[in-house]
Amino acid sequence: MTTAVESELRRQELARFLRSRRERITPEQVGLPMLGRRRTPGLRREEVAQLAGVGVTWYTWLEQGRDINASEQVLQAIARTLRLDPHEHTHLFRLAGAPEPESEKDCQVISPQLEMMLKKLEPYPVAVRNARCDLLGYNRGYTWLMGEVDAIPFEDRNTLVQCLLNPQWRERMLDWETNIPRVIASFRAAMAEHVAEPAWKNLVKRLKAESPLFAELWPHHDVNSEPIRTKRYLHPDVGLLRFNFTYLYSGRRSEITFSTYTPADEETAAKLPLMFD
Repeated sequence: MTTAVESELRRQELARFLRSRRERITPEQVGLPMLGRRRTPGLRREEVAQLAGVGVTWYTWLEQGRDINASEQVLQAIARTLRLDPHEHTHLFRLAGAPEPESEKDCQVISPQLEMMLKKLEPYPVAVRNARCDLLGYNRGYTWLMGEVDAIPFEDRNTLVQCLLNPQWRERMLDWETNIPRVIASFRAAMAEHVAEPAWKNLVKRLKAESPLFAELWPHHDVNSEPIRTKRYLHPDVGLLRFNFTYLYSGRRSEITFSTYTPADEETAAKLPLMFD
């Protein structure tokens, strides 16, 4: 793949990402009045441009995937306007091909050291998540277990979304019916610290609309912070797998979890791929 093609694909992904984040922000959330009928959900392009202090035409070109450069200052203003969380903020800078600010580099979740740990633990599956269940990082063992995670669009790379809306994930998780209510209850408990954040509220809104089970269970207000320690999976190539979970936190008050899947029996250990090319 040529550099020109890669740049074009990245610009188009940036355009889609900006549109998706613009559409989830309501005028009320940014202090704008609701005047007249709105043909599209969320903010208009000109409203984002005004709030971010950039030209309407320039921002429109950015959402159209045109070949234009965005400075760090402008990207910061857009990130604030769209109320991006740290995970989304980093993603915006990467798609724009801009160097990440030092303040962002200092607090990045996936450091080179953590990347090395993910790789060194292969073939054991390992995943890094935040409290909102976004997948921040994973190794090839995790992709082998759950399928082609890299093929999942960024905005869907969330374990709660995949467990509830992806049939392939549900087929692989043998105890889905038993475990998913606990997963939802754990998510609700974590949301207590984030009830006013658009990223969390929009995730709940989406799941209520697209998952009948989530819509049924969410009004129960069940909470549970106790993680599930053992899970069973049905892999399409090797059959039944049993894993024990270990949850490590990246800091004393961090919401970032480093989850390792270790074989719960010798049969599972023997089925793991011996190496990755």
